[in-house]
Amino acid sequence: MTRRLTLRARLALLVAAAVALAVAACAVASWYLTRDRLYQELDRRLGATADGPPGARAGGPPREQRFAHELSRALLACDPAASTTPDGSRLPGPEFMQLVTTAGGPCTVPNAGSLTVTGADRQVARGERASATHDGTGVDSAGTPVDVRVLTRRFISIDGTPAAMSVAIALDEVRGPLDGLALLLTAVSALGVLFSAGAGLLIARASLRPVDQLTGVVEHIARTEDLDTRIPDEGADEIARLSRSFNTMTTALAASRDRQQQLIADAGHELRTPLTSLRTNIDLLLRSEATGRELPAAARHNLLVSVKAQMLELSSLVGDLLELARPAETEPVQETVALHEVLHRAVERARLRGPGLTVVADAAPWYVSGDPASLERAVVNLLDNAVKFSPPGGRVEARLDGGVLTVRDHGPGIPAGDLPHVFERFWRSPSARSLPGSGLGLSIVARVVQDSGGRVALGPAPGGGTLARVDLPGAPHPSD
Repeated sequence: MTRRLTLRARLALLVAAAVALAVAACAVASWYLTRDRLYQELDRRLGATADGPPGARAGGPPREQRFAHELSRALLACDPAASTTPDGSRLPGPEFMQLVTTAGGPCTVPNAGSLTVTGADRQVARGERASATHDGTGVDSAGTPVDVRVLTRRFISIDGTPAAMSVAIALDEVRGPLDGLALLLTAVSALGVLFSAGAGLLIARASLRPVDQLTGVVEHIARTEDLDTRIPDEGADEIARLSRSFNTMTTALAASRDRQQQLIADAGHELRTPLTSLRTNIDLLLRSEATGRELPAAARHNLLVSVKAQMLELSSLVGDLLELARPAETEPVQETVALHEVLHRAVERARLRGPGLTVVADAAPWYVSGDPASLERAVVNLLDNAVKFSPPGGRVEARLDGGVLTVRDHGPGIPAGDLPHVFERFWRSPSARSLPGSGLGLSIVARVVQDSGGRVALGPAPGGGTLARVDLPGAPHPSD
């Protein structure tokens, strides 16, 4: 049911419940402590009464001796059947007092009420224990039932007859104040609960104010899609940490959106050129058919070759875009790949693309974990990049040794200012913008190598040209 409440209401309810439990515990503890102190006072008074004139201390003052003598006469004259002393005179003593014989019967004292004899009282009368203190019931001199606190002690009459003497005080002296205290504590507890509920609301409102601000910003972002909105994150508490985490998340989302928009813009720009060329060539062919003026065979052949080249460029660009559009969190296929065999296949394809070049490879066995198709595409892209920038009749050298793959060309090289950008999507150096390509090849290489747990770098080669270096973890033998 608490799930239906707001966080503020739940926090206020928890605070109120905690305070209510604390107040209730203190009230109950106070009541029991007061009750124990009042009972201790009753027991003290009962002990003082039992030690006074009713105590019948032998050799005491004349008043005590007379009282002991009267109690002894009462015990000797006691009729167990009638449970009372025959003398109707009132003995000086407490309001409730009676004797208990060794047989367990009560022997009441005139005008001192009567008490219900318990097993503990009988044990004292028989000498099995020295005294007993307990709650009990009795009847006062007016015949009214009363709850009492009873103290029973051993009593030896003047002639040596053993018995027990019980004295008692009515519990109304204790229960009245306790009932009043209970009402007072209940009222105080109720006020405490009300106060705690109000305090809980105030605490919840103050504590959740930063959460309200965070909620407002989130709702604003959801409504406007404005990822540049920031949340105040001063402080070191949990709310400040949450705000900083949320700001970090929105910054990452904004960067991702910017990259997506840039990718779309760059892709549109790259697609525009081959599409425009295709449309122009196809328009020429259609116009020739519509007017009946056939193009010369050589011109028609060149147009068709151009159309085919533009279609291949579009296919390559779409394939590169699909490769880069694969989510980074998508788990690529992982299996053991013979990288040296991949290199040899890629070299054969590079030779077909650069018929006037010399492409050589020197590969020692090396096995890596990765996606076979992606790794072959990455190696082919490296070789294609070397072929593209090699001069006519040039040489491209590929070498694989100990998990390090190098591809070197003897072209013009890459300017130092362009090296930090070579792995960016659609980036092409000014000197290479006239050459075929989409600017995605090296981006794909960087992503595939990263997915395989390796590193890739481009730099100037000794003596001129460019050297690409790929480090991939693996082993010279396939793992079992």
